[in-house]
Amino acid sequence: MAESSDLPVTERTRHRRLREQGSTDRRDLADILAAGVICHLGVMVDGYPMVIPTVYGLVGDTLYLHGSVASRSLVSAPQATICVTVTHLDGLVLARSVFEHAVNYRSAMIYGTPRPVTDPAEKLAGLRALTEHIVPGQWDYARRPNKKELAKTTLLALALAEASVKIRTGPPDDGDGPDAALPVWAGVLPLAAAWQAPDPDPVLPAGIPLPPHIAALAHCPVG
Repeated sequence: MAESSDLPVTERTRHRRLREQGSTDRRDLADILAAGVICHLGVMVDGYPMVIPTVYGLVGDTLYLHGSVASRSLVSAPQATICVTVTHLDGLVLARSVFEHAVNYRSAMIYGTPRPVTDPAEKLAGLRALTEHIVPGQWDYARRPNKKELAKTTLLALALAEASVKIRTGPPDDGDGPDAALPVWAGVLPLAAAWQAPDPDPVLPAGIPLPPHIAALAHCPVG
């Protein structure tokens, strides 16, 4: 991603509410995208909104979105502006009053008109970026897609030129108000996600070891 420190502010990305949670720092956008696996793609299909969960990958300032050629959302997406979101829930903010309850989170909304990737070299590069984003090391470990599989795959490229980022951290906001005197516990219940121990395919032949790059994700021994 570009080293420029600020994201441009547009009518779509301007922070109108909770401005203190907004960020225009490209590094925050990069961190949110790097930490995610699934994004949600919002697109209009036949006059109706659809929000589709899908995986993504990054190459520089380009976000690649993956799907099937039969996907109505990806077929429609290159024709109009879409909105892609990535959100991480970091904790529940439990206040003394229900009104002040909140969540600690990191979120990004990216707007733009994607282009279908048709160049074979870029398509392979985009699929590699997507695979490596999910499981680093997997592209060089597993069999790569053949021509038939590539023909069944749709890949969209979306520039990271227009994005809105919001982040909330910290305790409840009612610690300095009248409710602070209530005998009610208040604080943050943090949430941390972690990969669990790998579960081998039941038909996996004996003697095929767990590769180091997968073991590293799950923090488990190899073998």
